[in-house]
Amino acid sequence: MVLATFFVLTFLGLIHSLAKVGYKLDDATNEYMRQRAEELQERMMQLLLEMEEGEKEQSWAHVGALLLSAWQHWRFWACVGVALLFFWNLWLLLRDIPEDESSSEESSSSEEEEEEEERVPPLPNDARDLREFVAQRIYWPLPDPTIRCPLVEEVVGDLLHVFDSVILNTFFPKLQRAIGVGSAFEGWNPHGNDAVYRLLVPMTAPRGHSFHLELGNEEDMLARNSSIRVELECTCARQQDFGDMLCFLHHSEDELKKQDPSLLDTLCTDSYLDAEKTARWFQNFVKTAWVLIPQSEVYKVNVLPSTRTCKLQLRNAARRKLTIEIIFGVQQDDSDIFLSSQMRRGTSVPSTTWPQSCAVAERKFFQHVAREALFNRIHLKCLQICARMVVGTSFHTYIIKTIVMHLLTTIPLEVWHEMDFLLRLDDIIRYLRCCVEEKCLNHFFFGNEMVPDVIVLPPAFQLSGLVNLFQHLKRNPYAKAEALQKFEVVRDRLKRLLIYGHERDRRAQRERSADENSQSPELQLILLPSTRFCKLRLTSIFKETLSIEMMLGVQEGNSDPFVSFE
Repeated sequence: MVLATFFVLTFLGLIHSLAKVGYKLDDATNEYMRQRAEELQERMMQLLLEMEEGEKEQSWAHVGALLLSAWQHWRFWACVGVALLFFWNLWLLLRDIPEDESSSEESSSSEEEEEEEERVPPLPNDARDLREFVAQRIYWPLPDPTIRCPLVEEVVGDLLHVFDSVILNTFFPKLQRAIGVGSAFEGWNPHGNDAVYRLLVPMTAPRGHSFHLELGNEEDMLARNSSIRVELECTCARQQDFGDMLCFLHHSEDELKKQDPSLLDTLCTDSYLDAEKTARWFQNFVKTAWVLIPQSEVYKVNVLPSTRTCKLQLRNAARRKLTIEIIFGVQQDDSDIFLSSQMRRGTSVPSTTWPQSCAVAERKFFQHVAREALFNRIHLKCLQICARMVVGTSFHTYIIKTIVMHLLTTIPLEVWHEMDFLLRLDDIIRYLRCCVEEKCLNHFFFGNEMVPDVIVLPPAFQLSGLVNLFQHLKRNPYAKAEALQKFEVVRDRLKRLLIYGHERDRRAQRERSADENSQSPELQLILLPSTRFCKLRLTSIFKETLSIEMMLGVQEGNSDPFVSFE
């Protein structure tokens, strides 16, 4: 503004001077005007320099004012923080000073009562919401293993369907429909998310063969060294039923070379069915036939090493595992008892030994209890918790399972409900203590009149005496003392469970699931370039690709031809 005013006045001065002298000027006037112009130019430069210096001073003054205001505000908030800290400490000090003896006694008693209420959980029988109390503090936080049972049965069923079409004209054993057995199919699982789904596949003799069960020593009713003897049968009279099959008994070896070998030459050892050969034979079949079932598009199969069974580990694109164990068995007469290929861990027996198994009978027992108890599954919760308590001790989970089966037949099913949940847990623990003290726990299916009628047992089971599962406690004088020590460990675990619940296990489970979810990649979707179609490509973790091409079209009336944009 000052600069503009200066130029206006200078211009007016020049005009005024020119107006006085007219159009014609002499030399003196011209010299004077030149000097005057130089002076004015010098003054103008000085004014410009002064204005620039003033602006710089003003800018620095403005920055200093901002810094000063910020410094003042920081000091203000610091003072406020110190004041709040002072009043907080003063309030804490005054709170701890008792006003009088009566108030101090009342406050101390109330504080003690509050602390006791916080430390001691509410008694189950006095809790207002017993269901919530049990669910939060007692129930083992594990998923229901029966959810995946239909998927397992579908996978094994498809494998057996392919198997039937492959061995149609061979002399391998015929495999019947698989039967789900074990804890996972019964509805309980003490091993967390690492459940193993076991299925027993009954086998029957192929054409021209027969199975004869040799049950071993009659004195050893529980762990028989049973075996399956394979014999050839004459098929000459049934030539029309078997077609072009040659009789193994009445044809020469040269003639028999034209057809497949008999079962004695493939899966037998010294005329006895070999469990290890049977397992290897089926494992090789699964490796080659897996691509023929629909689940092969979703799961990758890995045949785990196993000598007497077929263990499969399925893994999908999200790296979720599913473990299936296929057990082979031969039915004993028409009963629910089988000679199975499965053996207990740590035992070594000949490959031709097929011990008796009550797994199918046990599955039928729990199915019977489920029908009688309708939707009440409290016995499975008790079984799952107590079985979890004995993991890592000398007590096998089958001991707890046997105790629960005995209690289910002696205690009415009407009292197996949530209101008496802790009482049923106490019954299981007391039953275990009593069995250890008396060194006797009877097997459930031998000589037991309380077995439900829906379970079909061989006559030898019904007429035999009681079989003691704790027989080793009588033979070893030091085994009882060790068993009592392990019982104290189990009881202490249950006490900690009642007091603290499963918070640590829930936290660990959440951390494991979070890690699995963070490490589980999804399918990669790629949109391919196309002018008239929608092309997609899916890539799994196994580097397998699936191309999808979607095409739009308009139907002409109700006919099959379409007008497409191809």
